[in-house]
Formats: sequence, C-alpha cells, structure tokens
Amino acid sequence: MQSTDEDGEAQHDFARGPLGRAIWLLAIPMVIEMSMESVFAVVDIFFVAKLGSAAIAAVGLTEGLMTTVYAIAIGLSMGTTATVARRIGERKPQDAALVATQSIVIGVLLAAILGTVGLAFAPDLLRFMKASDAVVETGSGFTRIMTGTNIVIFLLFLNNAIFRGAGDAKIAMHSLILANSINIVLDPCLIFGVGPFPELGLEGAAVATTIGRGCGVLYQLRALRKGRGRLALRGDALRIDWPVLTKLVRVSFGGITQFLIATASWTVLIRLVADFGDEPAAGYTIAVRIVMFTFLPSWGLSNAAATLVGQSLGADDIPRAKRAVWLTGAYNAAFLGIVSVVFVTFPRPLVEFFVSALESEALAAGFDAAARERVIAFGATCLRTMSYCYVFFAWGMVMVQAFNGAGDTRTPNFINFACYWCFQIPLAYWFAKGLGHGPIGVFWAIAVSETIYALVSVLVFVRGRWTGKVV
Repeated sequence: MQSTDEDGEAQHDFARGPLGRAIWLLAIPMVIEMSMESVFAVVDIFFVAKLGSAAIAAVGLTEGLMTTVYAIAIGLSMGTTATVARRIGERKPQDAALVATQSIVIGVLLAAILGTVGLAFAPDLLRFMKASDAVVETGSGFTRIMTGTNIVIFLLFLNNAIFRGAGDAKIAMHSLILANSINIVLDPCLIFGVGPFPELGLEGAAVATTIGRGCGVLYQLRALRKGRGRLALRGDALRIDWPVLTKLVRVSFGGITQFLIATASWTVLIRLVADFGDEPAAGYTIAVRIVMFTFLPSWGLSNAAATLVGQSLGADDIPRAKRAVWLTGAYNAAFLGIVSVVFVTFPRPLVEFFVSALESEALAAGFDAAARERVIAFGATCLRTMSYCYVFFAWGMVMVQAFNGAGDTRTPNFINFACYWCFQIPLAYWFAKGLGHGPIGVFWAIAVSETIYALVSVLVFVRGRWTGKVV
C-alpha cells in the first residue's frame, strides 16, 4: 500500500503489504546511512595523520570523550524511533510529529549542558583521558570545538531517528551523504589552508566536521518543516507536551544505559588484552575495526526490524511484527554467514591490509618487523575466532533492535549486563589468566559470550512480553 507526501512522492506503507519488500526498502538506505556516519572519523584521521602523532592522539582521545555524547544521542534515538514508529503504525502522524518535537527539545537541552562543559574544560578533559602535555597543547582547540558543538551530533542522530521511525529512511540517508560530502571537501581546505581558506590545522578538522554535520541538520529540519516524509513539524506539533516528553525520556534512558553497558565492557576487554603487550592490543584493535566495518550492513538490517516492529505494533498486528523479526534475522544471518566464511578462510590478508592502512595513523607504527608480524598474527587469530560466532552476532543484533523498536529498552539492558558483565568479562579473565591462554583466551570468551547472548535474546523474544510494551 502507498500514499503520497506533500511533494507528491509515493510512500510505502510499512505496516502492511509484503514484508520482504518492506525490509529492503528500509534496510538499503539505512545501510548507507550507517556507512556514512562512520566516514566522518575515517576522513578526519586520514587528513589529520599528516599533522603528526600528537594530532592523531588528540582525535582519538576526543572520540573517547565523545562516547558519552554518542551514548546519550543513540539512547534517545532508540526511544524516538520506537515511539514515532508506533504512532505512524497507529496512523497518527500528528502525534508522531509531537513526539519528534519532544525529542528535539530534549536533545537541544542535553547538548547545551554537555557543550558548556566541553567549552569550559576541554584541556582538563584531555588530561582526564591521560593525554600528554603535547597532546593537550595540540588538541585542546579540536576538543573544545567538537564537544562544544555537539548539538549537531544530537540533532543529526535524533532527526534521523525520527525519519527511521516514520519509515523515511531515504531522507536520513540523504542528510548524511550531504554532511559527509561537505566534510570531505572542507577537511583538507581548512586543515592545510587550500586556496582562499585559512590554515587552521587540527582545529580545521573540527570546524569542517561541524559544518558538514550542521548542513546535514539543516537539510533534515527543512524536510521536517516541509513535510517531505510522513510527518511535518508545524502547527500544533511545535509545542512541549510534558507527558509525552516524560514518557520519551523513560523509554530512552534504557537505550542510553544499554549502549554504555556494551561500550564499557569492550573497554574492559581491551584493557585486559593490553596486559599482554602492545602487539596483542594492536592486533585486537585492528580486528575489531574490521568487524565493526562489516557490521554496518547488519545494523542497517537490524534498524529496519526496529521500524517494522514499531509500526506493526502500532497497527495492532503482532504476528506481522514477529514475522518481520524472523525474516530480518534470517537475512542478517545469511549475510554475516557469508562474511564469516571469508574471514575464517582469509583472516591474515585482511589484517595485513588494515595494518598497512593504519600505520599512517600511528596505530601500528613504531613496531619493528618482528613486532609487526606479531600484530598481524594476533589480529588474524582474533578475527578468525570472532568470525565463528558471526551468525549468532546476526541474530543477537536483530533481536535487540526488535526489543528497542517495541519500546522495550529495559530488556536489552538486562541481557547486556548479564551476558557482558556477569559472563563475558569473568570468562575472559578466566580463559586469559586463570587457564593461561593469554589474549587468545579473550578472543574465545568473546565468541562464546556472543553466542550465549544471541541464544538468550531469542529465548526472551519467543516469550513475547515485548509485544505488550506501551509507548
């Protein structure tokens, strides 16, 4: 079934009609959107690498600081997507627009608080991250700009969450393509002073990224204002509704803690691997980067499941919501199953390629030939080991996003805490130090725990309590 927006463009009704077509109509632009979000950091580090190790370190440490911003923005985005999707499924676009307004208001307020802290305490924040004096001197301006203008990150995430929930994934994709295109052009111009542009050095990277994201936000706001998708932010929708705002905060809080729990567990694992030397830590870092790159399409598919679950529940079609999850999970498992075969068969060439690419950003630089070989060996072992559970990764991602799409952000919290903090981390310590397997023990602990994570998620999904979640 289709309707048209205010520009006369056809709109697919994702709460009804063939599920296979609905999944791919949502997933393809969502995959591109996820890929575009990762391009910001890649582009910045590519140009910043030419400024030296202190500049590279400043970018890396600032990204660590920005994890809090991302966690809050992603968590709020989960609640926004779930609630907007539910209202769209109920055929209440005006109520969905009201939810969108509350999300933007919350995001602006949180960004103002975090931005004030960043502007005032950028050098202190870098020192908190154990930055050297050289890095603090080089990177304070970059950190101040990135943290102080975090409002563009919040709005970029939240507006795209609104579009995803409404089923307007193409608009979300277009906004990030625009933002990245501008960043790619401005980065070298502002860093090195190309043509009429001033030479701003490291700060130029921050300015370029902020301008790029800001232009993406302006594109989003224009689309929302004009009603190019399924909802329009104007009239009665442009007001604060405290009951709706409060409910959105409650749903989003689970998403925020969900992301923080998972991120913190990975931080503990890298610290554990680092206990065995720089080479295992570098190999592990490279393997994880490769894994995260291949996960981008999977997250796009998983986000499609979240939208379909939310809209199907809004349309009071629980069987369709369940079918959407099983079908999306099957697609995701097929994709990652193919990837796992490649990674299990050819892990070393892949890691060698990434080591060569990352040497310019000083991740693997500084190692002699023997040490470099150990980095590649550890990275290949890590990549192969984690690939054994790729199919389980696929199901786990889809199940968690199904809960989030239903507005049940608490269940993934419990699963994350139980599987990561109560099982994965103790298991990693036992395998690595108790049994004496070293970093390879950590790699196997990840594979085992992710398998358990997927099985637990499927069992909880089958119980079906998420279908009664009210948002």
